[in-house]
Amino acid sequence: MKYLVLALGNIGPEYADTRHNIGFMVADFLAAKHDARFELGRHAFTTEIKHKGKTFVLVKPTTYMNLSGKAAAHYLSSLKLEKESMVVVTDDLALPYGKLRLKGKGSAGGHNGLKSIQESIGSDEYARLRFGVDANFSKGRQVDYVLEQFSADERIDLSTHIAKAADAILSFGTIGLERTMNVVNTK
Repeated sequence: MKYLVLALGNIGPEYADTRHNIGFMVADFLAAKHDARFELGRHAFTTEIKHKGKTFVLVKPTTYMNLSGKAAAHYLSSLKLEKESMVVVTDDLALPYGKLRLKGKGSAGGHNGLKSIQESIGSDEYARLRFGVDANFSKGRQVDYVLEQFSADERIDLSTHIAKAADAILSFGTIGLERTMNVVNTK
């Protein structure tokens, strides 16, 4: 079995380690844990890892957040995968910092990356692992907030939260969406 892990973020050093790039950070963690290296492919940096007999194709789009759907559509098609085999990893302002929420479908919730994916694949029925980044910003400062690096206090346990998100992705591929939701969404 093969799974597509679409990790959302923006390319470029100015976006590294920002809240909006938590998807990239989770993918980088998984790749490092499995001694895998990303290579530039069409619309994305990609690599493959193996876990418990399953293959996970990690994809970090190079199209910037607002056009993430191009990479989703391309890799679902080229890998000949159904959308049920894809999990999208993204930041979420509606969740407290570090809180994970896995869902099998739903609205984009104002997230431009998810909007792009839904437009490109023609559906909102795909798994998404949302990583809480909180909404600790003043009115009108949302963009600045998500494009800032995590605070010093947040960085204390950021690697622990990233590891939990990585475990949730591997669980999605090994025990399935429903059972993984039962574990991830109760914490």
